[in-house]
Amino acid sequence: MEKRILGLDPGLAILGFGAITCQQSSTQIQDTIVNVLDFGVIRTSADTEVGQRLCTLFDDLHTLIDNLQPDLVAIEKLFFYRMSSTILVAQARGVVMLALGQHHLPYVEFTPAQIKLALTGYGNADKSEVQEAVARELDLAEIPRPDDASDALAVALTAWFQL
Repeated sequence: MEKRILGLDPGLAILGFGAITCQQSSTQIQDTIVNVLDFGVIRTSADTEVGQRLCTLFDDLHTLIDNLQPDLVAIEKLFFYRMSSTILVAQARGVVMLALGQHHLPYVEFTPAQIKLALTGYGNADKSEVQEAVARELDLAEIPRPDDASDALAVALTAWFQL
């Protein structure tokens, strides 16, 4: 049985995505083969009006979903940082949720601490530890770049570990 999981790290300026395929050959989780399908980012320019940036995210997400055909989407939960950036991220998350709803895709959400715990065994791990875990779990020669794409792969892996 193959399952495609799309991980998303929402943001208005940069929305990270990472898609994995998980092939389980038996009932044992250790018999699972996990591979990277695709990863990258959707970027919007700060010079562009916010409404247009949200439209870009919406259109690009639809294209991404159509191309990757995920069975499940995993999203990083909103992390409160600064009020101005939190509102923009919340708007981007709204666009993500709308696109998922239009595609009738199931989704799960994880906090940053849940993602860190799932990948490193420690909920307060630093970013480099999580990135190294992503590369190790996916048998990659180097850490995926940019950071937002690596974060999205971490979210996808967390979803797989929770299934």
